[in-house]
Amino acid sequence: MSHVLVVEDDPVLRNALVRALRDKGHAVNTAASGMAGLDAAITDRPDLVVLDLGLPDVDGARVLRMLRAVSDVPVIVATARDEEPEMVAALGDGADDYIVKPFGAAQLDARIKAVLRRLGLPDGVEEPLRVGGLVVSPAAREVTLDGRTLDLTPREFDLLAHLARRPGQVVSRRELLAEVWQQPLGGADKTVDVHLSWLRRKLGESAQAPRYLHTVRTVGVKLTAPGPEAP
Repeated sequence: MSHVLVVEDDPVLRNALVRALRDKGHAVNTAASGMAGLDAAITDRPDLVVLDLGLPDVDGARVLRMLRAVSDVPVIVATARDEEPEMVAALGDGADDYIVKPFGAAQLDARIKAVLRRLGLPDGVEEPLRVGGLVVSPAAREVTLDGRTLDLTPREFDLLAHLARRPGQVVSRRELLAEVWQQPLGGADKTVDVHLSWLRRKLGESAQAPRYLHTVRTVGVKLTAPGPEAP
């Protein structure tokens, strides 16, 4: 599994990139400004950064230079700037590749995999996520429970996959709305609760008798493997 950090201030494009890259099997985090992206690249240690140049606080070219002073994480510059001097400067500052907007998801995915292969890193195919008897396969978008395939809607799959990437960690409803529903400014918690209810039903459990999905009141939800005492 490869972890990609997308640094992009345009919320529409950022959300589109998140959906497209996750569909291609990548785990994705985002940042909407240069300094937030720099901090995330240093603290989260992604496998690769997709970096816009036209950021609202610090120009992406400067972010790249600051990042290169402290990290050798692969960087693909993704920008609308198509002038050759800009491209040459970015590559000279340490970018591993340069892609001009607009571009398709398949092209960006191919660029990511090429950069990772060239550096001897995993090529971005996310391995199945296993939590007890639950197996979530991002590449095939398939979920099995104790060997039985579950019939999930696309949104249910995305929700379960997001939790499966962080087993045992409490994930807030706000994060789920932002990452799964692409609502970074928030939304109705009821949306998350309804989908969790549907997932519990398909997992053969309930809020009163959880095995995998556990609600932490006022905080969020976590996915854990059932213990020996679980029914």
